[in-house]
Amino acid sequence: IAVNCPAIPATLIESEFFGSEKGSFTGSSGKKTGFFEMAGDGTFFLDEIGELPYDIQSKFLRVIQEKEIIRVGSAAPVKINTRIIAATNKDLESEAGKGNFREDLFYRLNVINIKLPPLRERREEIVPLSEMILKDFNIRYGRNIKGNIHKRRNSKIFT
Repeated sequence: IAVNCPAIPATLIESEFFGSEKGSFTGSSGKKTGFFEMAGDGTFFLDEIGELPYDIQSKFLRVIQEKEIIRVGSAAPVKINTRIIAATNKDLESEAGKGNFREDLFYRLNVINIKLPPLRERREEIVPLSEMILKDFNIRYGRNIKGNIHKRRNSKIFT
């Protein structure tokens, strides 16, 4: 499961991530499975986790520590065994120092830190990446589009 955290409205975050029980709020017509539970024994990718509202971060910390969720409108915990991968363009350590991100959640998430420089700092990768995307597009859509990628290598874009 992959979720772009800022794309979920703040009012729906809890029910979307943790699920909900029938009648837990107005318009709730049945049990809803949340993202954590849907990930099951797999992987849950939280994109732009730095945008997660501060008040919900403690609930995410609990999920990581206890390996269980509690659906909105329920008191019964549900065990989960989900690997969590998080990404952000923010410096979460700095944000934690400013009080904008929970320090304890930062340390729980920061088990393996992979810093990936932006593509603008890895210009030599643009042509191979473009070739891979074009090849994938051709396979996926049954096309045979060819590009002039190699001819452009000496242009100002790649110097």
